[in-house]
Parts: sequence; C-alpha cells; structure tokens
Amino acid sequence: MTEKTLRDLAERMAKIDICMLCSKTAGNRIGARPMSNNSDVDYDGTSYFFTLDDTRMVTDIENDPQVCLTFQGEDWFSLAMEGKAKVVQEKAAFREHWVDDLDRWFADGVETEGLVLLEVAAERIAYWGGDGDGELVLDGTKA
Repeated sequence: MTEKTLRDLAERMAKIDICMLCSKTAGNRIGARPMSNNSDVDYDGTSYFFTLDDTRMVTDIENDPQVCLTFQGEDWFSLAMEGKAKVVQEKAAFREHWVDDLDRWFADGVETEGLVLLEVAAERIAYWGGDGDGELVLDGTKA
C-alpha cells in the first residue's frame, strides 16, 4: 500500500474537474449531482463549489452537513472524500475562489443573484489507483 499525504491527494483532486457531491436528502435518501471544483483544492483537503441558494443541495446541506465527494481520474485513480459542508454567502469568499470558467454557469459572476459557495472540509479520504490505495483521516494519519 502506498501512503499518500493530504497534499498528494489534493494535487490529484485538482486535476479532476468534475466530481459527484452526495448529500442526505429528505426522507433519508441520498442525492448526488456533478460539481466542478475548478481546480480549487486546498492542500488541507478543503474543496469549494459554487451553486445557487435555491437548490435542493443547499437545503440538504443545511439539514445535514455530512457529504461525500467522489472523484475518478487518470490511471484508474479514484477517491471518496467524506466531510462536512457549509454554505458560505460572503462575496469576499466568492472573489477568492472565483475563476473565469464559472461564467458559463453564472453569467453575472460573483454578483449572480442567489450565488453561494459550498465549502467542504475533509474528515476522511479513501483512495484507490494503480500506484496504491489507502485511507487518511482528518489529521492525515492512516485510518
């Protein structure tokens, strides 16, 4: 087994534009939707996603912040990240994480009405791939 650090995993995650964000919905079901991380992945495992405040995903997260992100990359690399999400509404945070490619979904940029930023902080990350598999918990130690 090849052990990786949060930094190693963040570098791999940054190369994968689309992931699936899974949340618990009403009725105790699982909802999943594709999200773009715009290569905005901190070395501490925090991921950021833009969406609108009137989506089911935002309601799900407000009711239960526990989420899962799944990534599939090159060379059979796969990653499942379990963590807590929070809904951020500050425009300063929008500007910090905004990239021009987001204009295709949010034509008015950070001024888009109802825009929110989802911040997902990793608690546990499992990964698999041609160069090994393993698991990290929040403090970066093997689970």
